[in-house]
Amino acid sequence: MTDQNGPARHPFEPRPADLPARRAEAGELERFLGGKPASVAVRLVFLSLIVGFFLVWLDIRPADIFHSLRVMVLRFWNMGFEALHDIAAYVMAGAVIVIPAWLALRLLTMRGKN
Repeated sequence: MTDQNGPARHPFEPRPADLPARRAEAGELERFLGGKPASVAVRLVFLSLIVGFFLVWLDIRPADIFHSLRVMVLRFWNMGFEALHDIAAYVMAGAVIVIPAWLALRLLTMRGKN
């Protein structure tokens, strides 16, 4: 299984002639979108169709979603600084667990590199 001038290769390894030609580097737009714009648009339309079907099946309309978001923002606005105090309390409660766990993981990963 050797080419005349090349090293031995695995029997299932594709030959260079069998591989598709490599494309040039993806542009900024393709990297941002995660693929070709037309392909991404088709996937988004298909996914929107499926999600829309289930939302209508559950009798949830887009106007209801926007109305609920508006009401939520108004409630936070009307609560004023009390809402910030509540949010800060949640952040502090979570930080008691998250920060030590993060620090321990960082220390363990740094120890493993040495």
